Amino acid sequence: MTDTLQTQIPSLPDGVSFAYRGDALYCEDLPVSELASRYGTPLYVYGQKAIQTAYQEYDQAFGEHPHSIMYSVKANSNLAIVNLLARLGAGFDVVSGGELLRVIAAGAEPSRVVFSGVGKTDAEITLALQKGIRCFNIESIPELEQIASIARKLGRRAPVSVRVNPNVDAKTHPYISTGLRNNKFGVAYEQTLSLYRHAAALPEIEVTGIDCHIGSQITELSPFEDAGEKILDLIAKLAEEGIALRHIDFGGGLGVRYKDETPPSRKAFIETLLGMLERRGMSRLDCLIEPGRSIVANAGILVCSVIRDKTGETKNFAVVDAAMNDMGRPMFYQAWMGVVPVKIRRGDSRCYDVVGPICESGDWLARQRMLCIRQGDLLAVTSAGAYGMSMSSNYNTRPRAAEVLVSGEQAFCIREREKPEDLWRLEHIPQP
Repeated sequence: MTDTLQTQIPSLPDGVSFAYRGDALYCEDLPVSELASRYGTPLYVYGQKAIQTAYQEYDQAFGEHPHSIMYSVKANSNLAIVNLLARLGAGFDVVSGGELLRVIAAGAEPSRVVFSGVGKTDAEITLALQKGIRCFNIESIPELEQIASIARKLGRRAPVSVRVNPNVDAKTHPYISTGLRNNKFGVAYEQTLSLYRHAAALPEIEVTGIDCHIGSQITELSPFEDAGEKILDLIAKLAEEGIALRHIDFGGGLGVRYKDETPPSRKAFIETLLGMLERRGMSRLDCLIEPGRSIVANAGILVCSVIRDKTGETKNFAVVDAAMNDMGRPMFYQAWMGVVPVKIRRGDSRCYDVVGPICESGDWLARQRMLCIRQGDLLAVTSAGAYGMSMSSNYNTRPRAAEVLVSGEQAFCIREREKPEDLWRLEHIPQP
């Protein structure tokens, strides 16, 4: 069924690195179509300027207040992205031994790493102690005992910060909400004081700070304020008992615009945090945050090619060469992702579901989008810089996409496209 004429230039969530020039989509000073021709599709394209701008907005908002921006590596863990942020001055929040080693391989200092997560293994704790990380964000009493035991065997003191679960609703998707009492994360608010007393009495433990992370894609400041005030109450009670902390880690979670969300600015977020510290007379504390999505999401797109225009009985399908293994957010979270043409085609638009080739009905990237397409056209999935490539898989024996970082007129292939033989390189057929 023919619908409206597509004559408007599509809107983009962030115009720092991506914009239309005439009918063509550009990443900084390079046409996206040229990148697709050079590197093939599906293809992740990141704009360096957008990443730098996001980081610097956080950094500048702190002013002279002592602070550390601990980039959440799980959002996008490519070595080049991590290296870029390390050169800008970032620290890093990791949740596995692999992420710690990845950060080190990217050239970052382990002393600028905090290690989060509810399931740290003996091997991961040993590795982190040997590398000399800034601190562990511990999430249970058994974990505290585990870290103390390993530190004792290694003859080291383990720096720790307690991740507090404040039972605050982040008002986000339930899968990425982490601050409610029914979530697996953190130490129950009511148990925190006793855990700190216990930690402070252990000779193998050095208590350094307090941590709170309530979720991701948060689009209001009130959840941060509610959680922050509860954490500041704990700091005051700890000080009364002679347990002085050096830092407060407010976590990450600031949302971005995918469709029509209106999240607070990075500046407003930081001003809110600093305002709470100032009102409570705690401005001496080093302030840590752990942003991931809000630094890289709108700095990336996923470029794909239209395989065919398939008309079904009840709807039209734009079948593309990217799939749920390349971008899992729609399938995992029913997330809305923007889809725009790499080159605007003038003509009649139709309503499509944008789907991939995988043998699953859950293999979709977008639903009910007005597009004017032909076989071979290029589409860009916007806001794909976070939780895209880092969550990708090889389902259906599909090689993962290449990744490209663009800076001005230069493009750098920062991850080569996998070949099918790469996927079974570590597999072995038993010999009879």
